[in-house]
Amino acid sequence: MPKDHDLTPTQAPPNNLAAEAAVIGSILFDNNAYQRVAEIIRPSDFYAPAHAEVFDVCQTLIQQGRVADGVTLREHFEQADKLSDIGGAKYLADLLDSAAFGPEVLDYAKIIRDLAMRRELIDIGATLQSKAITPEPDEDGARQIELAERQLFDLAERGSTGRGFGTFGEALIEALQMAEAAFKRDGKIAGISTGLRDLDEKLGGMHHSDLIVLAGRPSMGKTTLATNIAFNAAQACRREVQEDGSKKTVDGAVVGFFSLEMSSEQLATRIISERTGIMSHKIRQGDLQKDEFERIREATEELQNLPLYIDDQGGISISQLAARARRLQRSVGLDLIIIDYLQLITASTGRSSDSRVQEVTQITMALKALAKDLNVPIVALSQLSRQVEQRDDKRPQLSDLRESGSIEQDADVVMFVYRESYYLERTEPQADPNDPASNEKWAAWRERLDAVYGTGEVIIGKQRHGPIGKVVLAFDGDVTRFADLDRRHSDEFDE
Repeated sequence: MPKDHDLTPTQAPPNNLAAEAAVIGSILFDNNAYQRVAEIIRPSDFYAPAHAEVFDVCQTLIQQGRVADGVTLREHFEQADKLSDIGGAKYLADLLDSAAFGPEVLDYAKIIRDLAMRRELIDIGATLQSKAITPEPDEDGARQIELAERQLFDLAERGSTGRGFGTFGEALIEALQMAEAAFKRDGKIAGISTGLRDLDEKLGGMHHSDLIVLAGRPSMGKTTLATNIAFNAAQACRREVQEDGSKKTVDGAVVGFFSLEMSSEQLATRIISERTGIMSHKIRQGDLQKDEFERIREATEELQNLPLYIDDQGGISISQLAARARRLQRSVGLDLIIIDYLQLITASTGRSSDSRVQEVTQITMALKALAKDLNVPIVALSQLSRQVEQRDDKRPQLSDLRESGSIEQDADVVMFVYRESYYLERTEPQADPNDPASNEKWAAWRERLDAVYGTGEVIIGKQRHGPIGKVVLAFDGDVTRFADLDRRHSDEFDE
């Protein structure tokens, strides 16, 4: 016996032939009606094959600047020897008699689209059931779920009409609202705060729909900075319940962190270390005093409800990442995405013949599209090429980005993390008591190391919304933390 949701042999798929006839008839009577429904329905949405065929011809004629009415359609189908297939000239006359003449044509078009979506949903379910019973050799259960999620999301996107053109006045109002929000907010920033005052002043916060690339050589601290930003945004998160029952974030962010290199436990350890001031390696080794363990326990209780969600699956594809981000936004909300790191994402449709540069191009384009689609900033970490190490001045540049062309082009902001002390510590000159010159060289090295020790630079190499430049931050490697540098001691770092 079929289940309640199964279609019986006598049960037709969802359809409304009267609504289909009314829409086509209104187009035949007045071609302007097509422009009103063109963004809502397409030929494949019609259940009756004849209706789909007629709508398709109407669409073609109107887009060519020709008239689509009973006369031109009859001529078209006669020349194609298809007039009898659609029901003859009488069928075209019946469509005109069924025409809707008022604003109800939009309602009928929405009905057609909704029923088409239901039929497609039935098809997806049937296909999913069939593939689950007799799967393809290379499609395991996880792969089938991924494909089904993609189909369902595409269907959901099909159900939501695009924004389309808006007036310049509407854009001005949105710009004014953004400026007003920044004016009223502490720190005077329009986007999501990084939790670092000096960096926020330079960026104006992390703006919605922006792709922000945070790059650096290994051990520079880019994961540390990204983790700090994620924690600061999640800790500041404040949400208000709207009239329709939904929640809107008014400060901070619900954060989705894709950790493709480190486990969620390692990220949590970093955050606990920053919060408690206990060195992360002591936490990992369990080398703790009783009071330190108590501080860790208290911090864990304090942070366990933080709106910070971590996905630590390695080797994730860009389509999987997008599907999981959309799922998180639909289920609990999502205001900020952080990805550690970009080069560990795999291309969804990459062929073996594709170069890595082509794959990264596909990935960065998809990330920028995802940022606009979800209307959230995406912070993507990126590695730098080894050519940095070959220069005397090891401050990174845009050309140092690995597979840099598409990254530099698609990103709205490109930032580099640089710690001069990392390199200075590895280039200590030899001091010779009998050689005054070598002693002076060592003293100069020591003076410079003392000046930059415990600091790091965030170099803004590209920013569409504001100036480029440098921000000096305090850095504590023991507890994996960047913080604002005391302004009283920052002048010596300004160039």
